[in-house]
Amino acid sequence: MSVNKVILLGHVGADPDMRYPEKDRPVAYVSLATNEARGASRVEITEWHNLVFGGQNASIVERYVRKGSQLYVEGYLRTREYEDRMKIVRRRTEIIVERFELLGRRQP
Repeated sequence: MSVNKVILLGHVGADPDMRYPEKDRPVAYVSLATNEARGASRVEITEWHNLVFGGQNASIVERYVRKGSQLYVEGYLRTREYEDRMKIVRRRTEIIVERFELLGRRQP
């Protein structure tokens, strides 16, 4: 048995990047920041996560999610390889979002 499950609660770093690899199948790419306090001095460390929303979830994200929105997400990890313009092979780890909730916006 194995498990690949991710649960995150954080704030969106930028407006969603929408793409349409197929005509009626949108994909939304979102960066999400999570914070934790470490050590005796409680230094805050920010970790950035790459989220991928597909289908109807992507359409909802496009309409309602903006920079600063707080999201709760559940999904799984996927690592993919691709070749950039300079012919260098890159690896990118992403969270494929299966379920999410929009919790609010960060106050200015």
